[in-house]
Amino acid sequence: MPTMSESETPQFRYTAALAGEIELRWQEYWAANGTFYAPNPEGALADPDHPRAGAPKLHVQDMFPYPSGAGLHVGHPLGYIGTDSYTRYKRMAGFNVLHPMGFDAFGLPAEQYAVQTGTHPRTTTEANIERYRGQLRRLGLAYDDRRSFATTDPDYYRWTQWIFLQVFNSWFDPKIRKARPIAALIAEFESGDRETPGAPWASLSSVERRKLIDDHRLAYVSEAPVNWCPGLGTVLANEEVTPDGRSERGNYPVFQRNLKQWKMRITAYGDRLVDDLDTLDWPEPVKLMQRNWIGRSRGAHVDFAAGSSSIRVFTTRPDTLFGATYMVLAPEHSLVSSLTAGEWPAGTKPAWTGGHSTPAAAVAAYRAEAAAKTEEERTDAKQKTGVFIGAYATNPVNDAQIPIFIADYVLAGYGTGAIMAVPAQDERDWAFAEAFELPIIRTVRPSSDDFEGPYTGDGPAINSDWLDGKGVVEAKTAMITWLELHGHGTGATTFRLRDWLFSRQRYWGEPFPIVYDETGMPVALPESMLPVVLPDVDDFSPRTFDPDDADSEPETPLSRKKDWVNVELDLGDGRKTYTRETNTMPQWAGSCWYELRYLDPQNDKRLVDEDNEAYWMGPQRDGDCGGVDLYVGGVEHAVLHLLYARFWHKVLYDLGHVSSFEPFRKLFNQGYIQAYAYRDARGVVVPAEEVVERDGKYFYEGAPVFREYGKMGKSLKNVVTPDEMCDQYGADTFRVYEMAMGPLDVSRPWETRAVIGSQRFLQRVWRLVVDEETGAVRAADQPLEPAVRKHLHRTIAGVRDDLDELRFNTAIAKLIELTNTLTPLPVASREAIEPLVLMVAPFAPHLAEELWSKLGHGDTLAYADFPVADPAQLKADSITYPVQVNGKVRERIEVAPEASEAEVREAALAAVADVLAGREPKKVIVVAGRLVSVVA
Repeated sequence: MPTMSESETPQFRYTAALAGEIELRWQEYWAANGTFYAPNPEGALADPDHPRAGAPKLHVQDMFPYPSGAGLHVGHPLGYIGTDSYTRYKRMAGFNVLHPMGFDAFGLPAEQYAVQTGTHPRTTTEANIERYRGQLRRLGLAYDDRRSFATTDPDYYRWTQWIFLQVFNSWFDPKIRKARPIAALIAEFESGDRETPGAPWASLSSVERRKLIDDHRLAYVSEAPVNWCPGLGTVLANEEVTPDGRSERGNYPVFQRNLKQWKMRITAYGDRLVDDLDTLDWPEPVKLMQRNWIGRSRGAHVDFAAGSSSIRVFTTRPDTLFGATYMVLAPEHSLVSSLTAGEWPAGTKPAWTGGHSTPAAAVAAYRAEAAAKTEEERTDAKQKTGVFIGAYATNPVNDAQIPIFIADYVLAGYGTGAIMAVPAQDERDWAFAEAFELPIIRTVRPSSDDFEGPYTGDGPAINSDWLDGKGVVEAKTAMITWLELHGHGTGATTFRLRDWLFSRQRYWGEPFPIVYDETGMPVALPESMLPVVLPDVDDFSPRTFDPDDADSEPETPLSRKKDWVNVELDLGDGRKTYTRETNTMPQWAGSCWYELRYLDPQNDKRLVDEDNEAYWMGPQRDGDCGGVDLYVGGVEHAVLHLLYARFWHKVLYDLGHVSSFEPFRKLFNQGYIQAYAYRDARGVVVPAEEVVERDGKYFYEGAPVFREYGKMGKSLKNVVTPDEMCDQYGADTFRVYEMAMGPLDVSRPWETRAVIGSQRFLQRVWRLVVDEETGAVRAADQPLEPAVRKHLHRTIAGVRDDLDELRFNTAIAKLIELTNTLTPLPVASREAIEPLVLMVAPFAPHLAEELWSKLGHGDTLAYADFPVADPAQLKADSITYPVQVNGKVRERIEVAPEASEAEVREAALAAVADVLAGREPKKVIVVAGRLVSVVA
């Protein structure tokens, strides 16, 4: 009989080509049959005949991607494959699974491409989305595609604008710590239940009333310090500014400017944002990052008299007031101009003047210097700078006259923009005091008499009059009581968190549903006028200026669309001319609420039907915060995205639009797939796929190169795409490899050559069912041997436990071990093969579907019952006990699992009888299931 050469492949072997054919066929089947549609309780997506209608629900969500022109590389789908494996398992385990995918599609890259090429951002964005959808489908990801959308869809951002109006038309009532409709605030002013500052409500003009109301809104217009880049013609986020104060894109100078911007009063929710972290099943490092970002501090507001004005500061250490020897204002502080003296007062030290002849000249020069620095430069500067403004304030506790400086390490947007400086208890204040020859008075006794420098620890108060001897906590309480009694301050809580800057001077973003009337004040558009559709424009770029023109003003792309900006509307009091808001919303807006749209994406009457929201995201028990059951994404979104989404969700909860008070109940941060890159002797990156390894060294075109490890990307020429992997191995092999590489939350290096191991595993699974030579099904109805049956059920139990805890790599290891046990058996028993196929299905769904079909099942396995272990098969035949004598293991014994302690003791003593040599043991300790310790 002729033998097959090694180069020949059996006709029915599971190869990349066969995998590709199987995968595309099953993907077509799933799409045509709506296999992964999840039924809603109500509305257009309800389906009482669905196999999971009325079943326990599970809402799993990935942080949706920004669809870039480069498409996906193999690192991007790591979390997506993880959640797909988990949800496929849970669907088979009986859950009604909602697992959707959309696209976070507004953003700067598409706008930059439009500026360069003239191509409309929508054109490139939609093309990129289609490419992403194709790549995700090729991986066999089981999404309910009826629920897919992009944040750039007008039907979607209509509701983004609607939520903005809910925020705009609300205020935060501190008495009940929640948002209420603005109409309730107006009613309280009208009735007199709430006092108006200054004149009574009835005597206020309509404009004065509107200003008063606008000052309370959760969304408001404010003068805000921003990073203004004239060379780019736009405001930049802090992340877009380099440490040396220049734009990351273009390397232009960046200036601090006060500009009118939309802001959201997220600080009103500071306490709830901190306190409710305790209700969340999130990684502790993420919770810590949020707590630190919010930065809740408890202390006191203290008022320092300065001429006819009063300077308010916040301090966490009011007990140190007797040590306040100078004050510092941010250069932008509103009182600086009015407090600055006309000439230097007597006693001004040369170090205080900055070399200027008058305080006004010193202040002007210093302000200009500070405006050219970023916040990071200002707060991280090693050398402390500043100038005296020629004025003094009065320390309220001892009437001492203390000089007032401006310095860039104090920021206008943080706290009150002013500090009382206690150099003996603060490192920055100490450094400033030494640089400017200012007095230093200790108010807390250091831990040792020879301590030098600022002391920030605990200790009794000293040099503090009636506080002397008190501990820090007692002294703080006593000082707050004294301040409140004498009208010099109050106890207070403040936050490092600042109100959310919500304006962008860009084109590709959601338009605001706001117009301005003849007063220049904002007017909300009615819901009937939503969406405000982003108009087409001829020029997508903002106007740019001389890079050094710090006094230039932004001109947005929308502001040039005059026929759109100037509009006649009837907003209830006749047709009038209004001016539209020409800023757009930040990219964060669309991602702040997308989890809710997934629940009811076809609802054009409400944000979400209340029954659908309660079913998918409502609290499951008393004290439960509700929200998405599992939210998976990168830790880089630990603060801003999650914080903003939590804020919007809480506002919607306060207003009765949702039943959950948190958007994401459980958070899981997946790791990253990184890659090796290679550089030649010149340090130039060479294509990674063309590098050859020989004897542990690496060569490119015959020349040695050096390997480094880092992020996968075009710049390092080490990108591997999932498309390539699907072509070379098949999607299922790629999926198994990514899940088997290591724990999902740990970063790991990509190694294409290692993918073959996952392919071989799937080939062995295939051969258990299909004869490679004939294509015949091998499975038989023969029972398993007892030992193999026990292995099967231990695997079932272990895989279920692993999948429940997202331990995909260890689940796959168990499946490989079971496959290796079954492979040499003379007969492939259905008793083992069918459970194996079902357990492989979450990781290699196309292969599993094909094998399930070949095994004679006429329907998809997506809703087949996931195997359940027989408890009787999990019991061990025997238990091994190490037997120690005087701390050293001398023997091991095998006993039945149900053996009593006395039986274990008897067997152990018999085993070490020779060691004891007739001695009576002093003590015998039996640790059930673990060991026996004999003390002789």
